[in-house]
Amino acid sequence: MEQKQRKQKRHSRHGGQDVRASLAVNILIKFAAILLTVMLMVLMAANAPIISYTGSDHAITQMSVTKYFKTRQPVKYIEGEINQSSGNKVQVEYREGVDKAFNDGLDLHQTIEGQFTVLFLGFDSVTNGSGKLHDVNYIMQFNLNTASLNILQIPRDTFMPDYTSSTTHKFNSIYSWGDSDATPIQRVVTAVQESFGIPIDAYVTTTCDNIVEIVDIVGGVPINMPFTMVFEADKIIYEGEQTLNGEQSEWLLRFRHGYEFGDLGRVQGQRLFMAAAMKKAISMSTLEIMSATNKIYSQELIATDLSLDDIARIGDLASTIDMENVHVFMLPGEAVKIQQFDCYSVHKAAALEIVNEYFRTQQIPLRDDQSTLVEFVQEGSYRSTLFDDTGATLKEVDEGSAGGPKLTDKYNRLYD
Repeated sequence: MEQKQRKQKRHSRHGGQDVRASLAVNILIKFAAILLTVMLMVLMAANAPIISYTGSDHAITQMSVTKYFKTRQPVKYIEGEINQSSGNKVQVEYREGVDKAFNDGLDLHQTIEGQFTVLFLGFDSVTNGSGKLHDVNYIMQFNLNTASLNILQIPRDTFMPDYTSSTTHKFNSIYSWGDSDATPIQRVVTAVQESFGIPIDAYVTTTCDNIVEIVDIVGGVPINMPFTMVFEADKIIYEGEQTLNGEQSEWLLRFRHGYEFGDLGRVQGQRLFMAAAMKKAISMSTLEIMSATNKIYSQELIATDLSLDDIARIGDLASTIDMENVHVFMLPGEAVKIQQFDCYSVHKAAALEIVNEYFRTQQIPLRDDQSTLVEFVQEGSYRSTLFDDTGATLKEVDEGSAGGPKLTDKYNRLYD
């Protein structure tokens, strides 16, 4: 009898456990169903055209929350928009055989299908300088037809008397001392477009101070340093493989006193960082790029008219380009003294040869009389053509076979 009662109690306990388990499962299923429903509602709401805004043409447009956050340009207000027709508009005259109706599917605001050109300006330090001089100047053009990226480095001291009221006449003064009727960024865009005949589709600006934070946000930049770099007595980057943090990256970008040609050597030295940064970008996933971009945007470490969606598209595009297809050129010219200032006089014929071959692949070649570039030292009187052919791929720079800077003998003796 007692044994029978014990069996009944065990069955009762098991029955209670089964009921409780069944109840828990039912609650879980209901919770999951509610959660799924809420998620679906959020997704439906996010993609429904429920946000209305009035554009510059006063037309009312509706878009989804998702599209709003993807297409918004949160830091565009810093520099504003650029106007393609400002100054002498770049006339897009296609080469014979180019399909004008071609659609590359990139879905970006492009002047010419098949290419996308970004003007990058890096300003001097606000802490240790004026914060008004754009000492790092790159024209960066993605070419979808050749799966390549071409970069033209414009030395900060380039003689540009037609575009600045500064007594230095230097390119890096155009932003602050250019045409008073144009916005600062537009002054530089106009100078570039009229000088090189390259339509600028977008811009990115930053400062030396912000580079520190940007590099730290992406987790540092792995690099194989080809030499020991002593920026200051207590600021040293040693030869060999390592990951540069933001502060070290700034040292590398600003270093120049050990280079044979000073600031021009620094322009070439920046290619070392460029190659390392390219490898880092290629290794990052789209999610990592978007996460880093959000932080960079939210902290306003850059100014750009690119949207978050634009950045993602460019990131995807860059990840498909091999380093051997990234070509870097320095604007041909020579160092000169103009009054009391150290300047850089362009070698116009050599410059236009690079521009026409690599940056105007779909346009007819730019003639000498169509470019506003000014030679202080006239062709036939050049004292040096050393910088007329400095082109290299980032693969060559990374491998140390071409395109890198030369160190002075004194520096080598001190730090070898």
